[in-house]
Amino acid sequence: MRRADRLFEIVQHLRGGRLRSARALAEALEVSTRTIYRDVADLIASGVPIDGAAGVGYILRPGFFLPPLALTPAEHQALLVGARLVSAWADSDLAAAAQEALIKLEAVGSAAPPTPIHSYGGRLPAPVRRHLRHVRQALAEGRKLDLTYAKPGAVAETRCIRPLSLEFWGMVWTLTAWCERRQDFRVFRLDRIEQLAMTDARFTPEPGKTLADYLKTLEAAPDG
Repeated sequence: MRRADRLFEIVQHLRGGRLRSARALAEALEVSTRTIYRDVADLIASGVPIDGAAGVGYILRPGFFLPPLALTPAEHQALLVGARLVSAWADSDLAAAAQEALIKLEAVGSAAPPTPIHSYGGRLPAPVRRHLRHVRQALAEGRKLDLTYAKPGAVAETRCIRPLSLEFWGMVWTLTAWCERRQDFRVFRLDRIEQLAMTDARFTPEPGKTLADYLKTLEAAPDG
C-alpha cells in the first residue's frame, strides 16, 4: 500500500468518533505500530484534527471533512440503502465491510435531509452467511466445492461442483454451477445446502462448462 493511501485509510478508520489504538490500526493496515505513530504525527502536523496519544488511542474530532467522492443526494441515499441491504443479506466479511461503508457515508453526509429507508425482511441466517463466504472465495480462486444438498421431501445428495455465479433474489441466494456428477448445469439454493467445503482442486474454464454456456442454454430454451 502506498503511504498516501495508508494515510487516507487511517483517517477513514478514525471516522465516526471511534477511538482506535495504534495496535488496532497497525493490524488493520498490516504495518508496524511505529509506522502508525509516525503517520499519525504527520497527519496532525498537516492539520488533521486527531486527538490522542501513543498507548491511549486516537480519535478524529467531529467536523473534519475529507470527501473521497462527490456524490449527489440521490447517489448518497442509494449507497446507504445498498450498504444496509448488504449488511443484512451478505456473508460476514461483506456485512462488516458494509458497516464500515455506512460509517463513512454517514460521516460524509448529504446536502439533502435523510430519507428513512429501512429493511424489515429479516437477516441472512448464520449458516447461509458461512456458505456464501466460502462460495465467494471458491469463485475468486477457481476451486471446486463439495456440498450436501437437500431438496424439500428428497434425500440429501452429495455433489462436487464448479461454482460459476452467485445470484440474489431478494430473500434467497442461489449458486449456478457445473455439476461433476450430473455433467450438466445446476442451480442450488444456498439455504438448502446442509454441508459445504472448499476443495484443493482448481478448475479452469472449459468449453461447454462456463457461465456463458449456461446463459446460452437459457436463451435457447423455449418460452414458457
